[in-house]
Amino acid sequence: PGGDIGKLAVCGTVNDVAMLGAKPLYLTAGFILEEGLPMETLKLVVASMRAAADEAGVQIVAGDTKVVQKGKADGLYITTAGVGIVREGVHIGGANARVGDVVILSGSIGDHGIAVLGARGELGFESTLQSDVAPLNHLIEAMLDVSNNVHVLRDPTRGGLATTLNEIAAQSNVGISLNEQSIPVHPEVNAACEMLGFDALYVANEGKLVAVVAKEDAGKILAVMKQTRYGEGAVIIGEVTAEPKSRVLLKTALGSTRIVDMLAGEMLPRIC
Repeated sequence: PGGDIGKLAVCGTVNDVAMLGAKPLYLTAGFILEEGLPMETLKLVVASMRAAADEAGVQIVAGDTKVVQKGKADGLYITTAGVGIVREGVHIGGANARVGDVVILSGSIGDHGIAVLGARGELGFESTLQSDVAPLNHLIEAMLDVSNNVHVLRDPTRGGLATTLNEIAAQSNVGISLNEQSIPVHPEVNAACEMLGFDALYVANEGKLVAVVAKEDAGKILAVMKQTRYGEGAVIIGEVTAEPKSRVLLKTALGSTRIVDMLAGEMLPRIC
């Protein structure tokens, strides 16, 4: 619900390019097709790719197809590569978080991972939850238009928010302190996580971003995010600290503090 492999392929690469502070321009697409794949399925996927590319404002300029034996490709694989231009004066990277910076999240977490589980019939109950898969390049462009103090951008995909923030903390050699009550989670995601024994902090997302920005610019960056389609739910969820280095701490709703570690293993079979 909310997406398919075609939309995921385009948005995933568009977002990877955009998270470096670049404007995505061109994509290539390679298809590995299992013998016997219905042409109708392929047409639907390609139409979805076109719609996602149109929304992102990118062109798919090259492609290739290969057909493999029946049972050797799980239906369809798509591989994409993207090219973009980094605007002048922008230097964004995982090692750029500074003590005193603010951590902003663009919206609720865990929607994609739980929607995938629901589509596979693994939840055990009906859910209206949809994947959040979306191109985020226009949101990022709006943020960069109002501030030169965006230090880190990441999309918390595999491993979720917790793993992404741990990677940033390690790369920048800083600590990150989060406020649990500030992190938005849909009730359906919470219910599924409680039933399955998951932590929403580790569940995959495909249409959210984490930004580490200078504190003095956080207000205007947050304001412009809220004016965009995919940043309406943006919130400040924490700050960058000097200690403990390379660690993420969570201030819980009960008032205690716990360490948020990297994800060990995978919650979902890898689909992107």
